[in-house]
Amino acid sequence: MALSPQWLDELRMRTTLSAVIGRTLRLTKAGREFKACCPFHNEKTPSFYVNDEKGFYHCFGCEAHGDAIRWLTDQRGMPFMDAVKELAAEAGMEVPAPDPQAAKRAEKRASLHDVTAAAQEWFESNLRGTEGVQARGYLGRRGFSDATIREFGFGYAPEDRQALKRALRKFEEPMLIEAGMRIAVEDKEPYDRFRGRLMLPIHDTRGRVIAFGGRILDSEANPKAPKYLNSPDTPLFDKGRTLYNLHRAAPAARQSGRMIVVEGYMDAIALANAGIREAVAPLGTALTENQIELLWRQVERPILCFDGDNAGQRAAMRAISRALPMLRPGHSLAIVRLPAGLDPDDLIREKGVGALEELLAHPTSLLDTLWEFEKAAAPLDSPEEKAGLKARLLGHVDSIQHPDIGPLYKRELLERFSAFAFPPRPQREFRSRGDWKKGQFKQPAPTLSPEARDSLTRAMGGGARDSLTRAVIAGLVKYPDQILRHEEALSELARRDQNVGPALDSLLEAAETLDLSAQSTISLERGLPAPPAKAHFAFLDEGTDPGDAREDLAEAVSLLVERPALEAALGAATVRFERDPEGSIAEQARLRERLLALNERLKRFGRRKAAADGESDT
Repeated sequence: MALSPQWLDELRMRTTLSAVIGRTLRLTKAGREFKACCPFHNEKTPSFYVNDEKGFYHCFGCEAHGDAIRWLTDQRGMPFMDAVKELAAEAGMEVPAPDPQAAKRAEKRASLHDVTAAAQEWFESNLRGTEGVQARGYLGRRGFSDATIREFGFGYAPEDRQALKRALRKFEEPMLIEAGMRIAVEDKEPYDRFRGRLMLPIHDTRGRVIAFGGRILDSEANPKAPKYLNSPDTPLFDKGRTLYNLHRAAPAARQSGRMIVVEGYMDAIALANAGIREAVAPLGTALTENQIELLWRQVERPILCFDGDNAGQRAAMRAISRALPMLRPGHSLAIVRLPAGLDPDDLIREKGVGALEELLAHPTSLLDTLWEFEKAAAPLDSPEEKAGLKARLLGHVDSIQHPDIGPLYKRELLERFSAFAFPPRPQREFRSRGDWKKGQFKQPAPTLSPEARDSLTRAMGGGARDSLTRAVIAGLVKYPDQILRHEEALSELARRDQNVGPALDSLLEAAETLDLSAQSTISLERGLPAPPAKAHFAFLDEGTDPGDAREDLAEAVSLLVERPALEAALGAATVRFERDPEGSIAEQARLRERLLALNERLKRFGRRKAAADGESDT
């Protein structure tokens, strides 16, 4: 019976792997995974992990690896079809009835594998022979070691248009054509697809040769020929569903925790040659949705490492556009931008593998890359051009389908847009109050509106919810030059906290018109009340150095603003529990940890205040 890959993928998706394995093996929760002592070899320390999201188990001790079907066949000794039928019954799926045509297609695929395997053996022998001199010279100039050449299966296809047919004469012409090795033309004899090229095999995830890529060696003799040529799509090979080198990179990625995506297979080989083995490449197309899913089965945040030229950046943006609708909690892309004009091999040659490792250690997030790309995509000198930037950003946001991620992207990108399009107005230059008194200027001294004065009076008189809030407002009254420094944080706090919102809004409005010189305070304008005598914060103490006071005030503002923001985020995570219990619990734990750290900072801040009080009493 032949089961389609699509049907088997659906079966795996509907199967909870930990539930299947947990029937015969005691599993312990370990973050997002489960762990246990490996059943395939004797061990005392657990190195066997089960990942439901990725749908596989893996032992870091004996390298046992597989899905639910493999578990039933390897661990319980069940025949393949019996394992499939058991899982299908549990998943509520019907096993397809035997299909004679599908059986024939499966038999043909097996035969095509024989064709590609034989072609690979022939290409490799050509490279070692007299015809492979030029190809060997190219590999030497690229700095590929003999071990790398053998591991990746480099070969050579001679110029002769009929050479492969003669070498693989045991296979009929239609089979060679269907495998992509020969090209059929009307009214002419078919001819070899790959000629005069350095050859590379392309493998499936099981390590079987399914296609080939060829690099031309003499471009001057064939100026119209493409530099790289890949096999066409065949019953074995779908370029949109295949990642070059995945069968080697996946085990390496499980060890390193990262997966690197480069533009071409020669880049992937160059990285492996330099010791970075977890690199894959798409095959002549932009990264597809299927390839992104393949990557996410290995790691949650694969790193795109494309060339530093415009074409490389466009390729990165095409991948980002494909990924945006697919984003889900914990899954994204990271981007490394190489120096202009350099590919990974160039960078390694010029600056060493350490330079590339440094870039890979600090990739840019998908959101940051999206913002920087769109900001640089067109001039932004006029209001219309800035509005175009906003429309492009929102267009990307609209493509995000996840109900939580979309709004988060929208808020972050709009905040960046607002900061860019509406930067704070430069602080006005004010003269000291003494200059006004001397009559050197005819403009009247700026004053607070009665509403602003009343709002501040209520806040400083106890309308704010605690002593830190009252002290911060009093500190900003005393040092009005600090209001605009903390404008963004204060605006966010005013939005979140209705108790102090009017007072903070008044301060922000006042900062546009008041004398902001160090010698003048808001209270001098209209005789506002002094801060409470018991609020002995250092920035309110007359004996504190003004520079130290301003820094102490900045820390107080930070503490004041961060707490309600964390409380609001915790509330949102709690509300999300029914929809995403696992993600909600993890987010609540992370936020509670941050709140504990914030409270500890508040305690330390209070202890410094208390210490200062004690010193002043002695």
